[in-house]
Amino acid sequence: MKTLPDYIRSDLRILSIGLNPSLPSVREGFYFANPRNRFWRALQGSGLLAEELEPGVGAMDVLLDRYGIGFTDVVKRPTAGGKDLVAADFRQWAPRLEEKLLRYQPAVAWFHGKVAYNNYLKYTGAARAQTDWGAQPCQVNETRVFVTPNPSPANAVWSLDDLVEWCRRLQRYLSQPG
Repeated sequence: MKTLPDYIRSDLRILSIGLNPSLPSVREGFYFANPRNRFWRALQGSGLLAEELEPGVGAMDVLLDRYGIGFTDVVKRPTAGGKDLVAADFRQWAPRLEEKLLRYQPAVAWFHGKVAYNNYLKYTGAARAQTDWGAQPCQVNETRVFVTPNPSPANAVWSLDDLVEWCRRLQRYLSQPG
């Protein structure tokens, strides 16, 4: 199966966790590659970065090396859309994500969407509280959890301005003591 590689290491400030790789992302070789996906524009407008980055593999390296922002997914199987995922995908992949979180212990696990976070919780047997946007009441070991709306073009209920604001809230959350 061809998929996206993880951009992950120890000492990350943020581990960005998507639902699963899109087909355009796998084809292009970097996260959020669909030109209609609002991730890159929201990130640029948030103040999390001190520079403008052109979406691509090079930007992924800069985010990892300079900003301590890594990338992975709840499920590594690429699909045309999240609706194409089945329970077996989450059963297979969510425990692997949990292993990564425990091994690398990023400061914050940033889940893109409640679907991603709720399925992670469901298929790892993690303690479950009501999922809301923003900071979550439970952690994965020392890793704090933050949930923002998914920037996918399929999630058009959220505007680019909304997504920028959620990225700004993530930035403020990072500066709060754990």
